[in-house]
This record gives sequence, C-alpha cells and structure tokens, in this order.
Amino acid sequence: MTAETASPERLEEEQPAGASSHDPFAWHGIPWYRTERNVRRLQARIVKATQEKRWGKVKALQRLLTHSLSGKALAVRRVTENQGKKTPGVDHILWDTPEKKARAIHELKPRGYHPQPLRRVYIPKSNGARRPLSIPTMKDRAMQALYLFALQPVAETLADPHSYGFRPERCTADALVYCHILFSQKRGPEWVLEGDIQSCFDKISHDWLLAHIPIEKEMLRKWLKAGYMEKNVLHSTEEGTPQGGLISPAIANMALDGLSQYLLERFPRIRQRNGPKVNLARYADDFVVTGASKELLEQKVQPCIETFLKERGLQLSPEKTVVTHIQDGFDFLGQHVRKYKNGKVLTTPSKKNVKAFLKKVRGTIEKWKDSSAGYLIVKLNPMIRGWANYHRAGASSKTFHSVDNAIFQKLWWWARRRHPRKSATWVKQKYFTTKGTYNWVFTGEVKDEERQTKLVHLRRASDVKIQRHTPIQGAANPFDPAWETYFEKRLDVKTVQNLTGRRRLLHLWKQQQGLCPLCNQKITKITGWHCHHVIWRSKGGTNRTENLMLLHPNCHRQLHSQGLFVRNRVPHTTRGVRKA
Repeated sequence: MTAETASPERLEEEQPAGASSHDPFAWHGIPWYRTERNVRRLQARIVKATQEKRWGKVKALQRLLTHSLSGKALAVRRVTENQGKKTPGVDHILWDTPEKKARAIHELKPRGYHPQPLRRVYIPKSNGARRPLSIPTMKDRAMQALYLFALQPVAETLADPHSYGFRPERCTADALVYCHILFSQKRGPEWVLEGDIQSCFDKISHDWLLAHIPIEKEMLRKWLKAGYMEKNVLHSTEEGTPQGGLISPAIANMALDGLSQYLLERFPRIRQRNGPKVNLARYADDFVVTGASKELLEQKVQPCIETFLKERGLQLSPEKTVVTHIQDGFDFLGQHVRKYKNGKVLTTPSKKNVKAFLKKVRGTIEKWKDSSAGYLIVKLNPMIRGWANYHRAGASSKTFHSVDNAIFQKLWWWARRRHPRKSATWVKQKYFTTKGTYNWVFTGEVKDEERQTKLVHLRRASDVKIQRHTPIQGAANPFDPAWETYFEKRLDVKTVQNLTGRRRLLHLWKQQQGLCPLCNQKITKITGWHCHHVIWRSKGGTNRTENLMLLHPNCHRQLHSQGLFVRNRVPHTTRGVRKA
C-alpha cells in the first residue's frame, strides 16, 4: 500500500515523523523528502479529481491530507520558518525549539479544535490611514496551513488565468507584462478601468464563503467567526476574512475568481476593429480592465463588475476606480504603464513608488546618522537591491540613475554633517572610493563572522541590469504533474537571475544542480539557503568554495543536530550523508 492511498492512521504509522514528542531528535529526525513527496502526491490527486469534477473524491482526498502526519509536519515547518515565526498570538506562545515543534505536530487534531481570537494590530498605509492586521496563534496558523495544503490544488485548478496575486509561482511581473502585451497590439484597447475593491478582506460575505469555498465548512466557520482582541476587548467578526491568516489570501482569491469568465460571457472577444476588447488582469483585489471606449467601460463593464461583487458583499472604491486613456498612462502595482504617440508601450517605476522608496531610504540614513559608514551600508544595500530587482523587468534604467543620484545627495549630507570642520576633499577621501568605472562609491568597514575587518560598498540601483520577464502561461498549475517540467525550467531561470552578481552562491547552486544534498529538494528564494562548511571551521575547515555547499536552513539544523557529514555536493536522496 502506498503512502498516498493509505488511511490516515496507516500513513502516520509509516512515517518516522511519528516519533514520540519527548524525543529531542524527533523534529530533526523527520525525513522531509518523503514527507513532501506524500503531500505532493495527494495534492496531484486532488487536482485530477477537481478537473474531473468528482467533488466527493476531492473531499475525501482533502480529509486524507488534513489528517496525515506528513501534512501536519509540513504545516508546523511552514509557520516556524516564515517571517512571522517570532510573532505570537493572544496566547503569547511560540514554537521555537525542536521539542515544541515535534509536540505541535501531534496537537494538530481537527476533532475538538477551537481557534482562539486573533490579536489585532495596525500597520500604516501610504495614504496616512492604518491597515488592520490580525495575528492568529501558532496553533491556529498551523491548522490554517494544513487546510491550505488541501485547498490550494482546487483553487489553482479553478483560478482565473490572469489572476496573479497570492498564488504560487506567480508575481507582479507576470501581471505587468500581460498588461504590456495587451496594449502593445496594433489594434489593441485604448482605454483602461483601474479598479480597486473597497476593504476587500474586511467585507467579504461569510454566507457566500461558506456556500462556495470547497473546504470543511465547520472548520472555515470557526476561523471566520473567531473574533479578535483589541485592548483586551473581544470583538466579534460578522463579515470578512482576517488579514494575517495564512488561508485568507486563498479564500479572497477564490471569492474573486470567475470575474474573468463573467466578463467574457457578456463581452466576447471578436477579431474585429470595433470589438469590445475587454480583458482583465488582476492582482489580489487590484485589477485593470481594458476596453475599446470610455463609454463601454463606464456604462456597461463597471456595472457588470459591481453586480458580480455585490453578490459577495463587496463594492468598488469610488475614489480609486477611474477610467483612463492609455496615452495618459495608469499606475498598477508600483509601475506606470503608458503608450506613447509612436506606438511604444513603456512600463516604468511610478512617481509615487519612487517617492515612497526615497522617503524610506532618507529616513534610514537619518535614523542611523550616528552609526558607522559600514553599518549604514549594511542597512541600505538590501533595500536598494530589493527595490531595483522588483523594477528590473521594466524600462527602469533612467529612474535607477536618478534614484542613485538622490541617494548620493543624502549620503553626502550625512558625511558632511559628521565632519562640519573638514573640507569636502577630506570627506570624499574618507567615505568615497573608486570601484571600477565609478569614482564616488560610498565605502565603509564592518566585521564579518570571524571578527575580521572587511570593506563594504554601497550598491547602486543602476548596477541591476534590466531583464525581460517571460510571463507565466495562464493555465499553468504548479500542483498538476503535467506542468512539472515547465515549472522546473522557470525555477532554474528565476534562481539564476536572483543569484546573478553573487558568483560563489551561483557556482554552488549550479554545481548542486539546484538541489539540497540532504533532502534532494529544490533550493529556491522561497525556501532560502544556508552556506554550509563540509569540514567545520571549528575542525580546521576553510571558507574556500570547495569546502562549501548550499543546504536548506532546516536541513542545515537537522544535519548539525544529528552530527551528519555530507561527503560531496552531488545530490542524492540518502547517499553521501553519514555520521560525522
């Protein structure tokens, strides 16, 4: 009997993850390769059953997955390795030790489960308002992650082809490139409806969700009605899905799925010059709809969208929903899309986005005005690299140079402020050096892990090369085995782009064929990586490339906790790993 066809009890008996929770090595003894394989196989079967519309089979497979030990182990790993792993809920409990994580696996039982209220906090928005964020407890997060494993294959199979937000293997660049393709056509649409749903997460109808989301109804009801705590007062939730829950983005996406088909049925695509030219590109609750005329979008398309949303308890934001001509351009996902009179369509960083980024950079420089130059560079480099990488798929070169100039002006202010009695020449020689063809490179000193002093240089946004993005195919499904090869090729290209400029990491990744030697799974930006020394530095190992390999962070902790030694960088499932 195979793992994916076994009963939940049989599956748990077959998995070493079922070791007793009092064993200190239970968590690090989990075979993650087999655990992930079991979950992936069940998800592939859910996809097949969904495509065949065998909803009884879908429900049975979802129950099998949510009751399996493999699913529970992966759910615990997900919530203890993401960015919120150190943020507790109302119970102030964190799973920060292997013993707690192992014990948590056996506590994820649907029977008798009751979620606790969410902890409400507020984060500032760009317009000065505050966005409510609800933080579940660790157990509630893990339960949502477990049921998300069962829901995502269905959601991806039924999703709109040009919906890109909060979906695996999709990103903002896909949505922007699709918009570029629509407006670049010789007889393409000339008008666009910029849509924004008002308080989407906070207003979705609970009745609609309970009637249409293909997940265990009682479990979904408990999450929706859990309420939230604010200033020690319990507030009930009668509508909406909380921002901060792991499963909330998938639920909100499924509530909006179907809008593309809804518009297509009413405005069919015809290959004529006077056709409606209605197309939808959506990223979460932000979307754009193209059209042949302003009147069509305002008088026919917008009322259709409002009717679609009203059934779900939603409505368009009057302030943010506008109709614009493509030659005037529009902002979408931090980019400005505009078609010029010569017929060329350019996607550039929006003025609002650039202004917000420079405000953040200047604020960081002022906050650390008394720190060393090296420490300031360490703070600024990730910000500059992340922002430039986000915009590298558009026509951003000119904007990159202007941003570099603005950052230099602020750093020059920082340097002159520290030494008001020194000359400009002295300040330049102390903080700026020549690197390659650049003469004004901000430079400082920091100490590395071995307490050795090294020079660090400020990154320039213009150093990031423009890389054209290949949009994902609309029907691509990461849980469908038929698309496995397609996603592997995209993953390799994406990882090479992310590691460009970091030669050592890129060399190691290619040498390992992109796989972790311990679990034989792909190393990606999402999984993260750790640079491991084959011969430990405490035993005389060096930092040379031949003594390094890339491992997943959890695999690295597993290796050290069990005293394993990996003999080579060629990926194998079990070979090449032995006790140190």
